[in-house]
Amino acid sequence: MKISLAASNQKFAIRAYEKGKLIINQQVYHKSLIIMPEQLTPDWRPQTIEDLIATDFDELITFKPSMIILGTGEKQAFPSPTLYAAAINAGIGVEIMNTPAACRTYNILMSEGRSIAAALMML
Repeated sequence: MKISLAASNQKFAIRAYEKGKLIINQQVYHKSLIIMPEQLTPDWRPQTIEDLIATDFDELITFKPSMIILGTGEKQAFPSPTLYAAAINAGIGVEIMNTPAACRTYNILMSEGRSIAAALMML
């Protein structure tokens, strides 16, 4: 689904998503990744919600966003809160949704200038 055509003054915007790929700016990605307005980590370790471990949030916490959006793939799935407890304890909000919703939410919050990080697993 194409979700954004307008030019953004931010560096990284999600332009489209579909099964097995995300398009960020003009680049196609096929693996889990972390996206922030000014930074992209193209190979985030967990590929599915079942792969997720607590240390996967360490990199996200070091960026100090106000919120982390976790996109869990095609369906919304909730990991154990113990996995992201360090983010909560650091004062970082965590929202969990399916990846399409996470992509749309990231773009909205990014366009508002919010300090946001999205950790996205593929559809």
